[in-house]
Amino acid sequence: MSFLEKFFKLREKNTTVSTEIRAGFTTFLAMMYIVPVNASIMSLTGMPFDALITATAIVTIIATILNGIWSNTPVAMSVGMGLNAYFTFGLVKGMHIPWQTALGIVMISGLIFLALSITKFRVWVLDSVPVDLRRAISAGIGAFIAFIGLKGMGIIVDNPATLVSLGDIKSPEVMLGILGFLLAALFYSYRIKGAFILAIATTSIVAWIFGLAKLPEGIVSMPASISPIAFKFDLIDALKLSLLPVIITFLVTDMFDTIGTLAGIGLRAGLFKDSEELQKTLEADAAATVIGASLGTSTTTSFIESAAGVEEGGRSGLTAVVTGLLFITTLFFLPIYKAIPDNAIYPILVMVGVLMFSELKNINFSDHVIAVSSFITVILMPLTYSITIGLSAGFVLYLILALFKKEFDKINIGTITLALIGSLAFIFH
Repeated sequence: MSFLEKFFKLREKNTTVSTEIRAGFTTFLAMMYIVPVNASIMSLTGMPFDALITATAIVTIIATILNGIWSNTPVAMSVGMGLNAYFTFGLVKGMHIPWQTALGIVMISGLIFLALSITKFRVWVLDSVPVDLRRAISAGIGAFIAFIGLKGMGIIVDNPATLVSLGDIKSPEVMLGILGFLLAALFYSYRIKGAFILAIATTSIVAWIFGLAKLPEGIVSMPASISPIAFKFDLIDALKLSLLPVIITFLVTDMFDTIGTLAGIGLRAGLFKDSEELQKTLEADAAATVIGASLGTSTTTSFIESAAGVEEGGRSGLTAVVTGLLFITTLFFLPIYKAIPDNAIYPILVMVGVLMFSELKNINFSDHVIAVSSFITVILMPLTYSITIGLSAGFVLYLILALFKKEFDKINIGTITLALIGSLAFIFH
């Protein structure tokens, strides 16, 4: 028995080294898009794009390999879609919070998550929050980032009379974005491996051919320094009482996102029957967020794209380690990433939004308390440009409706606590 077979318990998990390597490569292709996409989103805060490319790649490498070794599960990790958009558009652009303070918020939420990951807090949260509200949060975030993507593509524009309206779809740039979305949707629907990165590449080539974007100045280069953003988080400013709901939003959303992702992957692969596997994966996820905030990125979380590797037979941490090692290659493609036009990136946000929004199908709308609070959670996130407002309104409304309908079986210390914390979002708004 080889060292890898023994260390990753491959025979116990009924897999082989070759299968794990193939699965790791598949996961890499499925989530490679996160490097240019995250850098494009977070650079809108004023953070340097070059440093963000390097930081995103390094965080993905460290977090994914750490999880593979620590939990021995085929789960890859990187900067979470949704919260990176909220970091940029909700906090920095919406609330006018400096990106250093926003990183401080991410760091605090990560430290709390890390401290609580070794306790039974996870179980308490799961027992406290109705599963349908968790689904509504995921769907709301999907609507939020899809709205950002459509606005970035120019399909939705400002309108003083109606707030928003349809943009100039005859514009070459808008048409490029529509092409990018159609390609991403088609590639995904045909289950093509690396659908999103392939859509980005194809759309970029079209833009370069027709002069809608500058050609890359090269193919490879040495990685940019992360010194402009590493360890720049501002904890003092992030500890304001008015920002407590935001910290809770990052904490709760990361936790729900991770648990939901792991549950989905676990069902496909028969994983997490051993509670220790789940516990260690959550610990790695929390540690990754702390590492990410230190290096200058938003919240790190488990990626649902790991399911692509699982479908290829990945069952152990070796899959994750292979994925992490492959991400080393992304450190050297900066010239290409810098040449990718925005409208090759924004369509991916819309597609990710579609995938997250699909959680709505599992919500029990026959329960009126759930139906109303879920709807408000989902609709307010894009309309207020704030995940915090949507999440907080959902918790508060759920508690109020359950009280007035005397459905006391739906109320517990957890729902009361989250509703009270959520109310701070409106008090300090």
